[in-house]
Amino acid sequence: MLPGRSPAGEHICRDCAGITTLLVCDRCSHEAERFRKGVCARCVVREDLESRLNPNSPADVRLKRLVAILADSARPESVYTWMNLKAPKHLLELIGRRELDLTHEAFDAYSPSPAAAGHLREILVHHGMLPNRASLPFALFEQWLAGRLTELEEWPDIHGPIERFARWHHMKNLRRKLDAGAANMNTATLSAKQEITEAGKFLRWLLEEHGVVADGIQQAHIDQYIAEGTSTRKHIRNFVHWLQPGRPRRRTVTVPYRTAKSIPMLTQSQRLELVRNCLEFQQVALSTRVAGLISLLWAHPLVKIVALTTDRLERLPEGMTIKLGDNPAAVPELVAPLFWEQLSNRGNQQTANTGTDWLFPGFRAGQHIHHRTLGERFLVLGIDPQRARNTTLQDLVRQVDARSLIDLLGYSGTIVTQHASRAGAPMSDYVDLRKSHADRQGNDKVD
Repeated sequence: MLPGRSPAGEHICRDCAGITTLLVCDRCSHEAERFRKGVCARCVVREDLESRLNPNSPADVRLKRLVAILADSARPESVYTWMNLKAPKHLLELIGRRELDLTHEAFDAYSPSPAAAGHLREILVHHGMLPNRASLPFALFEQWLAGRLTELEEWPDIHGPIERFARWHHMKNLRRKLDAGAANMNTATLSAKQEITEAGKFLRWLLEEHGVVADGIQQAHIDQYIAEGTSTRKHIRNFVHWLQPGRPRRRTVTVPYRTAKSIPMLTQSQRLELVRNCLEFQQVALSTRVAGLISLLWAHPLVKIVALTTDRLERLPEGMTIKLGDNPAAVPELVAPLFWEQLSNRGNQQTANTGTDWLFPGFRAGQHIHHRTLGERFLVLGIDPQRARNTTLQDLVRQVDARSLIDLLGYSGTIVTQHASRAGAPMSDYVDLRKSHADRQGNDKVD
């Protein structure tokens, strides 16, 4: 500890500062700030957890390890604050009384505070005390769906179509993705939730405004609903098409794609200014600046930036590379030091999320930062992710041939073609890209 300050403002030790107050824990004898009755925060956390979890009666190796992991965290004060919140405290007490087993099934069934149970479950999974269940997002989706269908029971004309859409369409697709070992189950379940929610809103509007149920949907209803509401209403498209099985040309109603009236863009000078902000704004968190550079230099979407792992960065004799697609891309020499600093000093590893492979760790154990959180942090740097992505992609398609760009960035041929067309880039390199992309999809149906 360096609790004192020199005349120059430098941190100095207790003896040099002439501090006479004891700064040694009465229990562990380590030099530390006294947190409660002469005892340091680490020992207080250990004592309170042992009292609450009863790891020795009967002896439970997992609970002993949980106590040690939480007490030995770099910031025990934060653990103390969390464990004394109402929901986590109640959860830990149930475990201590052996009224809640340390199993996925028990956490699935725990309803008083799903957030607290989810946080503790992720700690247990991350540290090997519960098996890493790949189906967790699917299980959470099943819980959400059960609650959603219960809410709709008072409207039978809405409940029936939504239940069939959810179970016969989304549940089937999610199980297929799960069986194929898809890595994007969180994104897939979020998308399914949104489509189910929007379909329910549409059917309720249809019933209240026109007295019509799902079987009576007409094109005029859809056109009015889409025209009068927000852009999220477009997510009824899959539901409307699911109601009409068979070939698309036989459909009597459809939900048109909502095309943007303009493409949000930056000027090149604005983009360069944002890159400069990422390099020079040292008051902004390093992780936000590095993520901003990945967006501005390679047009990587937020949802993919947050899911990058440390092994995506590699130091070679000729310089540093980052692997965003099938082939690695060179990291410019000017920004490489920031990337290496991020690798060696990643945040959010002071409590339970230690030893993670995520390049941008989140607050919860074993999880990366959420893409919405990153998007909010970008505002400090002045970055609009959509404008940055569009501008960067159009710049890249002018400089790099299409096939190389697909391999470097992991984008589909369709997206690259669209941006090449908007940028006025020569199209000779883009022949058969759609077929090439289709072949890739056929070899790997689940991203």
